[in-house]
Amino acid sequence: MEKPPPNLKTMERVVSHRALQMGNSFSCQICVLGFLSGVCIASVFMAALTSFGAFEFRGDSLSMGIIQRNSSSNIIKTERWIPGYSNGVDDEEEDTVALLYSAWSSVLGAGEPSDAVDKFLRSNGSNQWMLPKAPHLEDCKLMSELNKRLDDRQGEETFPRWTSWKGALDTRQTPSTDDQIKRLRHREASSGSYPPWIMGSDEENYPLTRKVQRDLWIHQHPMNCSDPNVRFLVADWERDPGFGIGAQFAGMCGLLAIAIREKRVLVTNYYNRADHEGCKGSSRSSWSCYFFPETSQECRAQAFELMKHGEVWAKGIVTAKQNYTSKEIWAGRIPRQWGKPWSYLQPTTEINGSLIAYHRKMDRRWWRAQALRYLMRFQTVYTCSLMNEARHRAFGKEAAKHVLSSPGRGWPQSRAPGKGKSDMEEFVWSSHRAWIPRPLLSVHVRMGDKACEMKVVEFQEYMSLADRIRRRFPHLNSIWLSTEMQEVIDKSKLYPQWKFYYTNVTRQAGSMLMASYEASLGRETSTNYPLVNFLMASDADFFVGALGSTWCFLIDGMRNTGGKVMSGYLSVNKDRFW
Repeated sequence: MEKPPPNLKTMERVVSHRALQMGNSFSCQICVLGFLSGVCIASVFMAALTSFGAFEFRGDSLSMGIIQRNSSSNIIKTERWIPGYSNGVDDEEEDTVALLYSAWSSVLGAGEPSDAVDKFLRSNGSNQWMLPKAPHLEDCKLMSELNKRLDDRQGEETFPRWTSWKGALDTRQTPSTDDQIKRLRHREASSGSYPPWIMGSDEENYPLTRKVQRDLWIHQHPMNCSDPNVRFLVADWERDPGFGIGAQFAGMCGLLAIAIREKRVLVTNYYNRADHEGCKGSSRSSWSCYFFPETSQECRAQAFELMKHGEVWAKGIVTAKQNYTSKEIWAGRIPRQWGKPWSYLQPTTEINGSLIAYHRKMDRRWWRAQALRYLMRFQTVYTCSLMNEARHRAFGKEAAKHVLSSPGRGWPQSRAPGKGKSDMEEFVWSSHRAWIPRPLLSVHVRMGDKACEMKVVEFQEYMSLADRIRRRFPHLNSIWLSTEMQEVIDKSKLYPQWKFYYTNVTRQAGSMLMASYEASLGRETSTNYPLVNFLMASDADFFVGALGSTWCFLIDGMRNTGGKVMSGYLSVNKDRFW
């Protein structure tokens, strides 16, 4: 008789272990044994999970993907492949880890705790209040509310409430009589506090990053959008199928440069990659589906109203992308009001063992980093949820092991009901980012049709650079791998000394054009999974890529305005130099 696969045995152990805890009486045990012996156990268990999410097991990887109830065709699953994996824990501990992972999956899949979720948890000896916090997941709704406070003026304030601290401390109630604290906060915000979306010090970012980000926000958020002196540049994102996401980003960075030079407020209009079912309501076909809008709602409304009147076009009060040449958009002059900070960029990019002290278009490299950092300053609930799902599928089991191994954890049987958040958790620790296994190396392998623009190299050359980093940082053993080529994913199994994580989407098996490949995935998937990879790469501790790739170029810019400039960038080629 054929031996059942190990993953199926794990599922059976989870069910058996939980079911046998339902009662100690003889009659109850008889019922349980009869229940387990019947085929119906599989139906009941799988039906319960399907209501919230489902396990997906693959023999060649340790993979658990949640299947969302509202969609089955646009899933972004994440694979974790660990060669020679052995968890080194007994069956009962493994069952508990799987159960906690499943419980987190049910809440994540439901979005908000519901009666159905609570019923599922109670059937496994727990409830919503006893469920341990998932360190790798963010409260997307709360984060969006906090970030909105930091992106809006409050009442008559000149600036948002930017202060020297982050997180939810600003929401903590202070005595109404403490006017001095309020005055000091206002003075700090108006006199020099920097935007809270910048990570790290000045030395850990491109020159002037914090000042530039502050100035960009002020420029894009005039006090009175109805002032006749406020002018606008309203622009659609590039929508030609030949433009990838990276090219679209680069084009909008060029339009923002024009708006800054001409003292116009940039208003982004139609974004084809957000024209799908995942983007709801007013965020459909808009950049605001993924990130906070580039300007205030008042300015957007004013610009769209002015566009209806022919005289504003004749007077130049409103311009559009059609008013500028391709050269002006893609290779135009960079704003000069901050001087030439790119002229003293320190080299942290390496090729063939040597740092690149200078390469072409240093001004464009610096500017695109600043512009993209501003445009991506805050994630929406939708993007935050995408990142939660990706982290859960990649790191959820590891997070569960860490939580269950911490002192005082007896979940699900003996953990006392939660007493709510302490002040420290609610106001101070709220700013801590979601957990991922660190250190983490991001590797982006660009091949396929990119061969017409740059020299493409084999995966082994990327891994050679990864091994170099590991020799310097021996505790590094995890790689977030992004690529459009299936052969790269297959070859990752030749490196048993590394743990690989990657999104589980259909990849190319040949040299298909990128536009054709994206069309085969569908608009939602072809937008969401690259964005997940992009944000993961921006947050990773180290980065290996190809300097000739626009995508890698932009990832490098996000890292260099995200506190990662001293982590360096190892490139497999030196093509273009931009």
